[in-house]
Amino acid sequence: MNNALTQKILITLGFLLAYRILAYIPTPGVDLAVIKEFFDNNSNNALGLMNMFSGNAVRRLSIISLGIMPYITASIIMELLAATFPGLAQMKKERDGMQKYMQIIRYATIGITVVQAIGVSFGLLNMTGKAGESAVTIDETTFIALTTVSMLTGTMLLMWIGEQITQRGIGNGISLIIFAGIVSRLPSAIGNTIRSVNAGEMNFLTVLAIVAIVVATILFIIYVELGERRIPISYSRKTIMQNQNKRVMNYIPVKVNLSGVIPPIFASAVLMFPLTLLQASHNAYLMKIADALTPGGWLFEVVTFVLVMFFAFFYASIAFNAKDIAENLKRQGGFIPGVRPGEQTKSFLNEVASRLTGSGALYLAIVSTIPFIFINQLGASFYFGGVSVLIIVQVALDTMRKIEAYRTMSQYEILGNVGL
Repeated sequence: MNNALTQKILITLGFLLAYRILAYIPTPGVDLAVIKEFFDNNSNNALGLMNMFSGNAVRRLSIISLGIMPYITASIIMELLAATFPGLAQMKKERDGMQKYMQIIRYATIGITVVQAIGVSFGLLNMTGKAGESAVTIDETTFIALTTVSMLTGTMLLMWIGEQITQRGIGNGISLIIFAGIVSRLPSAIGNTIRSVNAGEMNFLTVLAIVAIVVATILFIIYVELGERRIPISYSRKTIMQNQNKRVMNYIPVKVNLSGVIPPIFASAVLMFPLTLLQASHNAYLMKIADALTPGGWLFEVVTFVLVMFFAFFYASIAFNAKDIAENLKRQGGFIPGVRPGEQTKSFLNEVASRLTGSGALYLAIVSTIPFIFINQLGASFYFGGVSVLIIVQVALDTMRKIEAYRTMSQYEILGNVGL
């Protein structure tokens, strides 16, 4: 492993450590004992979902309780707008335009975070413990202001950490933050399960069934994630002679899951935004909607299934640009056997991508919903469903690919420098 790669890995680990430290800094003016008591009674609903993505920060009411989800929500809104308005899509393709595009996302993140933080503040003002003690220990107006500023600061720090990991570290910073948050909860989840078995609250066979579901889900995810359709490419004799000393790709790899880990993350972010606001409401009608959207409920799973399917198709259409691939092939003197260069190549690639996206979207939707339904029915004392397993496996595979790609690129640079 070369020094540059080691440095990138250490930078990534350092920023992830900073993220975990932030999870232990509480929001000012709250009684953490009341928060813990309330959370113990609501760990399997929407709060459990939020706590999973925040790395247990919600349970501690940390300044990063809202996690990175406001940033992801803002990114979703911008992606939808870019797909609707050609001018915004063109802005993304330009270097200076991309900087403006990211700046708009940051400003949108601030707005979403403020709204969510105020919603959380009002929810906490109405929260009491078993003995009737309030969760808030300071003046209401001061508390709302402090909570809003604290959570906004925490979310901005997370956004900055994610961007720094992407630019200076290895892997996608936002995905790694979510990955670290989920993984950080594994030891406590395992410990709680062991205590439940020892106390007789959970049968050992039930634990084995949960483990079997998780392992089967992981193996299935790995199998599909490594699957790809390889479209063969042929080159003209002139192109082959000109590049005989270079490595030339003789196929186009099209993954079964073109959209990666984005759809389940986007779907969770879209669901968590209204859930955060609904949890703070005491309106009877809104409380019924919040109960219906509780993780494990039929409405939550149906909405998750639909959202994952939608974002899988939406993001795949952005990630896979058949027109650019067809133009690059034609420019390099390559072609797909039996398919004419240009427009026919573009149509052929779009057809292949559409078929694979259909299978990939269905796979993502099933993995995001079915395993958690089974685990929830078995009475697991923690929120750890298909979405979390999917994110862990996909982010781990993606990071490993990027490390391997960086090592391969470094080897080529070394060979080029010595004249080989």
